[in-house]
Parts: sequence; structure tokens; C-alpha cells
Amino acid sequence: MTNQIDIADFGLDHLEAAANLSRQAGWPHRIEDWRMALALSEGVVAVEDGRVVGTVLVTPYEADCATINMVIVDEAMRGRGLGRRLMDAAMAIAGERPVRLVATAEGLPLYEKLGFRETGSILQHQGIARELAVPAAVSAATSADIGAIAELDRRAFGADRGRLIAYLATVGEFAVIRRDGRVSGFAALRAFGRGEVIGPVVAAEIDDAKLLIAHFIAKRPGRFLRVDTTADTGLSPWLVEQGLAHVGGGIAMVKPPIQRPADPAAVTFSLANQALG
Repeated sequence: MTNQIDIADFGLDHLEAAANLSRQAGWPHRIEDWRMALALSEGVVAVEDGRVVGTVLVTPYEADCATINMVIVDEAMRGRGLGRRLMDAAMAIAGERPVRLVATAEGLPLYEKLGFRETGSILQHQGIARELAVPAAVSAATSADIGAIAELDRRAFGADRGRLIAYLATVGEFAVIRRDGRVSGFAALRAFGRGEVIGPVVAAEIDDAKLLIAHFIAKRPGRFLRVDTTADTGLSPWLVEQGLAHVGGGIAMVKPPIQRPADPAAVTFSLANQALG
């Protein structure tokens, strides 16, 4: 006999069970990482006999767009249509917003059936980087820079992520490049998974992105670092040279397809992570 599976709002009391599911899936997320994602998101859990057997979160960026993330189905529950039920709930939360996600190979067929279309490849790099000198062109951000950082991120990402930037400022740190008295590029660093993640990184050109990442590599000798980039940035070979191996990634997808003009002064070279974009 198949037990009933209920869909319920994702609450703080579900964090430990969600972390257990992500460990089962081989993901590095700590409870603290889940807590951050939930603080910025809405979501649901699938529950069978009081046990959480599935999760999904939706992170809204004002009315501009949303990301669907943390889609996990207990391995013992697969093949029962639970992934589709979780995605239906997520799409209802997203409402009229355009939606972005990063798909695994396993999830790709479902997302394609739901009307998502591929836009590129996400490349996950991680490891203990080689030692670097601190670049003179990069400096630590101040609280007065957060507004400029949020605006640069909005231009690069195409959506207002002010809440995300403000949250990152409370749990991590920012570094910036200034030109002509203004912030022209930035990078964030925070604890995540096995170590720390560098991202988002936004700059006008790849050389500035390298300087921003090098700043945090230099500040964290011997530490485990992660950078999620996209294939089209051209950053991946340089990350490998620094000792951050390419260990996997995913497929960036959107629904509906979004066409917007590129801003040459603001390019995202590294994601906050695969969940948050």
C-alpha cells in the first residue's frame, strides 16, 4: 500500500531533515547554508508519515524573476511523480515571474517538459588554491559600498537582488575595484559547504574578475574554496591554473526565454552559488 504524501510549507523545523536529504544527494550544504537559502526564499516540503521526503525552494528577486532551487527527492521515493508535484508547487510560488534554475542531468527531462529552455553551462570549481599575492587594485568594501554593489549586481543579473546582497554583507565580506572614484567590480566571500565560496563576482572584464577572485584566494591560504562560473565567461581555465579543479556543474535553464541587452560594464563571472544564481 502506498502512503499519502502531503505538501506543506517549508519551515525552520524542516531544516535538519532537508540537510539530511542534501547529504544523501551528495551535496555539501550545511544546516547554515539551508538556513540562508530559506531566509531568502519560500518553499515546500513533501512529507510521508511525518518524514520529509522532498524539498524545493523559490528565491524571488522582487518582481523581476525567481530562482527555483534545492529540488531534492528522497532516493527511495523516486519514480512516483514527486518531483513534478514539487515543481508545480514551486511554479505556483513564483507566480508570474520569469524563472531560472540550474538542472542536473537527471532533472533535465522534467524541466524540459515543464517548458524550461537551456541557456548555458555552469562549471563548479573547488579545491585549495595556490598561493597568490594580494592584488593592489582590489580593496575591502565598506558599508557605504553596498548600494553601489547591489546596483552593479542588478545590471549584471537583470534583476533586483538587493536582499541577497544585504544578507551576504551580514554573513560574509565584499571586495571591490574602484575606477574614477566608483565601484566598477565586486566579489563576495562567505562560508559554505566544505569551506568558503567566492561569488557573486561582477566586473566589466575578465582581468578584473581574476583580480577580485585572486584577492580572496590570497586572503585564504590553505583554505578550501569554491567558485561557480559559467562556460561563456572563459574563466574556467584560469581557475584550474590556480588549483581550483573543475569537479562538475549543471545546466542553466529559464522559463520563459529571456532576451535582454548585455551590459558591457557589468558581467557576472561567478555565481552566488548554483541555487541563488
